[in-house]
Amino acid sequence: MTNRPRVAPALSIVVPAFNAEDYLGRALSELDAVAGVEVIVVDDGSTDATGALADDWAAQRPASRRAIHQPNRGHGGAITTGLAAARGSFVKILDADDWLDIASLALLVRELVALEGADVDAVFTDFVHERVGKSARPARFDSVFPSDGVFEWADTERFGRRQVLMMHAIVYRTELVRASGLRLPEHTFYVDNLYVVTPLVRVRRMRYLPIPLYRYHVGRPGQSVAPEVMVRRVEQQLRVNRLALAALPSPHSVARGDVPAQLYRALLHHVEGVCAVTSATLARAGTADHLVERDRFWREVRAENPWLYTRMRRSLLGAVSNLPGQAGRRATSLAYDWARRVVGFS
Repeated sequence: MTNRPRVAPALSIVVPAFNAEDYLGRALSELDAVAGVEVIVVDDGSTDATGALADDWAAQRPASRRAIHQPNRGHGGAITTGLAAARGSFVKILDADDWLDIASLALLVRELVALEGADVDAVFTDFVHERVGKSARPARFDSVFPSDGVFEWADTERFGRRQVLMMHAIVYRTELVRASGLRLPEHTFYVDNLYVVTPLVRVRRMRYLPIPLYRYHVGRPGQSVAPEVMVRRVEQQLRVNRLALAALPSPHSVARGDVPAQLYRALLHHVEGVCAVTSATLARAGTADHLVERDRFWREVRAENPWLYTRMRRSLLGAVSNLPGQAGRRATSLAYDWARRVVGFS
């Protein structure tokens, strides 16, 4: 009897999960009903029933389902573990409290199979903000990306203010993520932004599918992007911001033609938004220590990259997140919710 080589799945879906027993079933529902998908749940040291649920679920279809258990390493540590285990040609991250539209997933996988051998680095899709107590709000990129085939950055348009290329919109080629040297910090939230920026620097050939694949659940109490939680974890935001800024290519690489100008513009658009929200979070918290930390962050940006500092501070989001004085902080607080909506945290 001849042993047939294992055929790699078209898509690996990595589900980092910590104390997610209330949501995990919804996230996993029907995922591997689509042929060509493997699903990897990384139980990140949960203290509730998350690990047992993942084991029971994986045991039902061991060929396409896996549960990995590890001591708690945080969201970034769980994603890193899942990426290392992924066998698919492409990879998608699905947070355990979110879910995917299954009809859209089937369309995505069919396209990934068709793209085999086409040297495509990433596939972008639309996503939907599923907001607690509010109507759902779609995030579409049809005005930015062409949808009629494989394209390059020269074929793209500018992102609108509310069009932020979050992790939810991206499917990367697995080998590109690994080749990017991505290292997500452990015990740190908001690493989604590093997952966007670091591999995206290498993306050159893309495909866009105007399908509402990812359903981003926003507004539940205790969520990492809840305003009160963001204040408590603002040091983690600052850490991610600094790492994201360090991952940006230099303007000289753009001038030389090594990095497409449209790609650089997309990267700046993303990083400017998250830095503005962090700056506004520090201003809204309003203690002397928070304001000192805000000023220190911007001094660092100015010292390391004066051109980028000027650009970011002159942008609309940068301006509203850094208004001086007590009256300015009140205005910043009023602008805070608007900035969060722009970036997609509400």
